[in-house]
Amino acid sequence: MKLKNNVPEKLRSCHTALVQGYVIEGHVPADLIHRLLMEKPQVTGLAVPGMPVGSPGMEGGKPERYDVFSFDNNGKITVYARR
Repeated sequence: MKLKNNVPEKLRSCHTALVQGYVIEGHVPADLIHRLLMEKPQVTGLAVPGMPVGSPGMEGGKPERYDVFSFDNNGKITVYARR
């Protein structure tokens, strides 16, 4: 599924979902998915690589700072948000 949907190897994580035509990879916060769906940028999707402590579903322990990346089918990767 990750290959078929052009998720860059360095952004791959544990979960992959398709939401209204966008790929959501890893523990992406729901508010950022909502923002993505409202803004409709020309990207393939959003990704949180790894499983950072403090990301949705990874609560407990001391939260880590992490980046949420957008990516497109041409391999362009951009920081979409920081948490």
